[in-house]
Amino acid sequence: MVSKNQIKLISGLHQKKQRFANQLFFAEGVKVIQELLQSNFELEHLYTTLNDFEAVDASKRTLINDQELKKISALSTPNSCLAVFKIPAEKKIIDSGLILALDDIRDPGNLGTILRLCDWFGIKQIVCSKETVDIYNPKVVQATMGSITRVNVSYVDLKIYLAQTKLPVFGTFMDGKNIYQSQLPQEGIIIMGNEANGISEEIEKIVTDRLTIPRFGELQKTESLNVATATAIILSEFKRNS
Repeated sequence: MVSKNQIKLISGLHQKKQRFANQLFFAEGVKVIQELLQSNFELEHLYTTLNDFEAVDASKRTLINDQELKKISALSTPNSCLAVFKIPAEKKIIDSGLILALDDIRDPGNLGTILRLCDWFGIKQIVCSKETVDIYNPKVVQATMGSITRVNVSYVDLKIYLAQTKLPVFGTFMDGKNIYQSQLPQEGIIIMGNEANGISEEIEKIVTDRLTIPRFGELQKTESLNVATATAIILSEFKRNS
C-alpha cells in the first residue's frame, strides 16, 4: 500500500524543483527499472503490482494495486511498476573523443532519444545548456530506455564551456559544408540546437566548422529535420569516418 505522504512525494517529483529539492527522480517500466538497478544508481523505493524484482530487498519493495499505481504514475496507461532513485552527484566532464553539446533542447522525448543515440554510437559525454530539459524529467527517463545509465550528462554554461575548449566545434546550418563530403575527425564537439530556433547566435559565433545535411527531395521545401533525427545522421557520419 502507498501512503498519502509517499503519493505526495512521488507526485512532487514530476516537477524539476521538487526533484532537486529531494534529490530524487522516478522511472517506470520493467526494462528501465532493471537497467537502473544494474547500474550505479541507488534505489530509494520500488512500487510494483506484481510479485517481481525479488532480488530487491523487501524493505525497499512495496506491492501495490493498479489504482495506487495510477495515482503516482506519469503515464496515461501506467506500466506494472515505478521506482524512485536518488539523483547521483554529477560526474566530471569527459573532455576527449566526440562530445555532443545540446543548446536549449526543450522536448523530453528528443532528449531521451538523443541519449539512446549516444549510447548506440558510443558517445560517452553530453554537455547541456542550462536551458535544456532536465535529464531526470520522467518523460526523458522513459524515452532513454535505460541509456541514462551509460551516458554522462552535464549541465553547464554552454558559452563558457565552448569558449575554453581546444577541440573543434561543429554545428549544423543550412549554409554549412555538405556533411557527406567532409572529412570528420575522431575528436570534437558537435552542437545540436533548439527544436524551433536551431543553434543560438551567441553559440554560433563559437562554431569553428559549419556542416549541413543536404536535402535530396525534388521540391526542396522541407525546412528542417527533427533534432533527434538530425543527431542520428550526424553521429552516423562521424562514426563512419572514424
